[in-house]
Amino acid sequence: MRKEQKDQLIDSLCEEIKAYPHLYIADIGGLDSVQTSKLRRAAFRKEVKLEVVKNTLLIKALEKTGMDYSDLFPIIKGETSIMLSNTNNAPAKLIKEFRASDKNLQKPVLKGAYVEECFYIGAEHLDALVNIKSKNELIADVVALLQSPAKNVISALQSAGGTICGVLKTLEEKKA
Repeated sequence: MRKEQKDQLIDSLCEEIKAYPHLYIADIGGLDSVQTSKLRRAAFRKEVKLEVVKNTLLIKALEKTGMDYSDLFPIIKGETSIMLSNTNNAPAKLIKEFRASDKNLQKPVLKGAYVEECFYIGAEHLDALVNIKSKNELIADVVALLQSPAKNVISALQSAGGTICGVLKTLEEKKA
């Protein structure tokens, strides 16, 4: 590959990384073509961009983004693929579900991730990454918490109103 082609590849990879807020680095080496195809289809359904990249090109692209990804550089060795997503936990869920679908699979393996402005290095962080709530999930939780007191007040007022009405009706019937 000529230098011009490498530069173009680095530039396009850099733009892709900049376009997504969440970056996962995984090892999918050793999967056969059928398993790789299944993984790619599952990634597409979950809106996760999956690419196999050369380590040196990835490091150069990460350096070119303008962000400090240097914490990820030590794990970029061996067979490397990147997973890019707008949803913070989608790639982690994809890895976990794919490995759970076939107990014999040892891949994909999480090498590291950059999620919510934090670095996670090593496969032991997979469960933590799966449990991180997405922005939409957090907004839904906040809305539910905000609605809860209002619902309690309304229900108390409605039940109290029914109770007062019942007491007044009972007192009226006793007078008659």
